[in-house]
Amino acid sequence: MSSGFRAFLAAAALSLSATAALAAASNTPTMYQPDPALKTASMGELRSRVSQACAVTQAKIQNVSESSLARKCDCYAGRTMRSLSADEVQAYRDTGVFNDTARAKALGAIDSCNLQRPSL
Repeated sequence: MSSGFRAFLAAAALSLSATAALAAASNTPTMYQPDPALKTASMGELRSRVSQACAVTQAKIQNVSESSLARKCDCYAGRTMRSLSADEVQAYRDTGVFNDTARAKALGAIDSCNLQRPSL
C-alpha cells in the first residue's frame, strides 16, 4: 500500500488515542499500539469510535469542521460495523485497524455515505 494510506492511518490513530478505523493501510505503523479498551468495548462503543475517527479524518481531507460530518460519519460507522463478520470485528479489536476484508467493506460504506476516499 502507498505511504499516503499509511500516513492516513497514523493521523487517525494519533487523533483518537490510537483507535484508527477508516479504510486504512494494510500495514500498521511500526510504533502503533492499539487501544486496550477495544478488547472490551461494546459494539456501540466501537461504532462511536469509528464515527469519531471518520469525522477527524474526513475533516482533514475535506477541510471542513468535524461537526459538519456527523451525519455522514454516523452513516459510515453504522454501515461498516453492521457489515463486519465476527472475525473482522475481532481483528479490529486485536489490531485497532480494519483487516483487508473489513477495509473493502469500509470503502463501500465511504462511497454509500458520500464521503471522500483517502488518496491512495
